[in-house]
Amino acid sequence: MISLSCGIIRHAMHPHENLISQFYTAFRNKDYVTMQELYHPEATFSDPVFEGLSSKEVKAMWEMLLTSSKDLEVTFSNVTADGTRGGCQWDAWYTFSRTGRKVHNRIHAAFEFKDGKIFRHHDTFDFWRWSRQALGTSGLFLGWTSVVKNKVRFTARKALDKFMRKPENQ
Repeated sequence: MISLSCGIIRHAMHPHENLISQFYTAFRNKDYVTMQELYHPEATFSDPVFEGLSSKEVKAMWEMLLTSSKDLEVTFSNVTADGTRGGCQWDAWYTFSRTGRKVHNRIHAAFEFKDGKIFRHHDTFDFWRWSRQALGTSGLFLGWTSVVKNKVRFTARKALDKFMRKPENQ
């Protein structure tokens, strides 16, 4: 459906575009409960740091990240979706807690949907760019290596596992 308002042509938002917008609006508002509700019970998530997370793990990951973040700001744009797939660009500005360094991460999100929920969620970003900001000199010189990537992945996974073991998160 196309509507004309003030001389601007707009198309009706596909329900999955609305789902993506709801997700990132909740993210921007640090509302991890709404984010969790938008995932399918069998959802999976992957990005360059958190690989192959289950639905339970991705829900815990967002809760962990949002409850530990002091200065996170999120924006999103270019939301597109159809009956099965969708995507958007999103940006995050925050202080990386391990180093105290400011980060601006640019991410592309790709989605698959099932039963009106997010079924597959895959984020991609330039890990070397991220590591230069988050890790400083070591990220500049070694951030592109598998050694640094694996260390970051291991540390992140360990933090997620610890978070999920807390009684209030089980």
